[in-house]
Amino acid sequence: MVEMASVRFVMIGVGGMGRAHIQRLLAVPEAEIVALVDPSEPAIRAARSLAPQLADVPGFTSLESALATVEADAAVIVTPHSQHFEQGMACLDHGLHVLMEKPFVAGSENARRLIEAAKERGLHMAVSYQRHTEGPYLYLKRLIAQGELGEIRFISAYQAQSWLESTRGTWRQNKALSCGGQLNDSGSHLLDVVLWLTGLTPQAVLAQVDNRGTEVDIDSALTVQFVGGAMATFSIVGSANIGWWEDVSIHGNKGSALYRNGELFVSIGHNQPLRRVETEDLPQGSNPDADFVDLIQGRVASAAAPAECGYQVARLTEAAWQSAKRQAWVPFVVEERVSR
Repeated sequence: MVEMASVRFVMIGVGGMGRAHIQRLLAVPEAEIVALVDPSEPAIRAARSLAPQLADVPGFTSLESALATVEADAAVIVTPHSQHFEQGMACLDHGLHVLMEKPFVAGSENARRLIEAAKERGLHMAVSYQRHTEGPYLYLKRLIAQGELGEIRFISAYQAQSWLESTRGTWRQNKALSCGGQLNDSGSHLLDVVLWLTGLTPQAVLAQVDNRGTEVDIDSALTVQFVGGAMATFSIVGSANIGWWEDVSIHGNKGSALYRNGELFVSIGHNQPLRRVETEDLPQGSNPDADFVDLIQGRVASAAAPAECGYQVARLTEAAWQSAKRQAWVPFVVEERVSR
C-alpha cells in the first residue's frame, strides 16, 4: 500500500470524548482534520479552539452535509451509541475508513452487518478500545501468548466508577440513545480486554443486573464459562462513589498476573512471589487514533482493536442481559472466531 501524504478525517461528534480524539490526531503528523460534525454549534466552536489549524475547519450540523461537501479518507465516530450503525454505514458508502468509539454499534447483528460491509468495500473498521495500545495490557497479551502463565483457568475482572451520578441526566442513561448502561459503556472495555488478552471463547453466562432506579443497567455481576473449562467473573459497579478503579487478575497453571489500576504484578511458578513490572519494562504504548493512521498508511497489518472485537463484546453483553432477565444461565452458540 502506498502511503498517503495525509489521512483526512471527518470528526463525527465533537463533545468531550470527540475532542479527546481530535487532540490525539493533532499529535499525528500525517493526520488532517477536514470537517467537524455535531448538532451543537458550541461543541464545534470548542473543538475549533483546540488548535489554531482548526480555526477554519468547516463545521456541519449533519453528517450528510459533511459527506457531500468535503473530500476525506476516514471518519472517527463519537456519538450516542444508537447512531453508530447508520453513521458507520454512511461513511462506508462514501468510501471512508471508520474508527468507532466503543461499544461499536447497538447489537451483535448490526455489528456483523457493518463488519461485512467494510470487508466488501475493502475499507478498514476499528473500535477505540485503547487498552489494546497500553503498555501494561500489551505486556499481559505477550505474556499469555508466549505461554508464560500456562493454561488460563480463572479470570477475575473488576471495575468501579461513579457512573450513576456522573452520567445522570445525560444521553448515556437514556436507553433509546445509549442502548444500555454501564455494562455497555465503560464496562465494555472490561469484557473486551479479557476476551482479547486470553483468546478464550465464551460458552455460557450467568448474570445479575441492577438498574438502581434508572432505565439502564448500573451494576452488573457476571460469571462466564469458557470453552475448555476456564471461568471468569466480572464485577462492574456503576454506582460506586469513586471516580475510577480497574482490576484484572489472570490465573494459569504456570503463573498469575494481576493488573491493579495501572500497575502490573506477575508471579511465574508455584508459590513464587509477585513481582512488580517496572514501567521501563513495559512495551511502548500508543493510542487508537495514531494506530488507525498507521493502519490506513499500511504501516501495520491490522488494527489494534479490529471491529471483530466489538462484535464479540456485543455478543457477551447481549447474553448477560438475557441471563439477568431470565435469571438463568444463557448458552452461547459457539462459532468460528475471526482472527484478531
